[in-house]
Amino acid sequence: MSTEIPKISDAEWEVMKVLWTGAPCTAGEIVEALEGSRDWNPKTVRTLIKRLTEKGAIGYNQTGRVYSYFPLVREEECVQSETQSFLKRIYGGTLRPMLVNFLQNEKLSREDIEELKRILDERKD
Repeated sequence: MSTEIPKISDAEWEVMKVLWTGAPCTAGEIVEALEGSRDWNPKTVRTLIKRLTEKGAIGYNQTGRVYSYFPLVREEECVQSETQSFLKRIYGGTLRPMLVNFLQNEKLSREDIEELKRILDERKD
């Protein structure tokens, strides 16, 4: 997709996750889905929905007075955009220092190491 991926805040990601999982959803359904994980009142969730609509991250269909929201961007596109933004901010846009830092400081299981080796071997070919 050649369109610009909107910058999504941490709180907005929570709304997007609900929509990526089960769109279309009404505002009430989004509020209900977030009730267990977030201590937000319905007005907060509606504000996040409004922001995401203004950013072009979500769209809606209106039937009478009911609005059903759906994502306009794929989760994979947003993850990729966030990854690139993170790499630029923290590691000057270079992947290698991040990988070195991660590998030196994280506890990896044998399975994790084998998976990383497999991925690297595939990239070599």
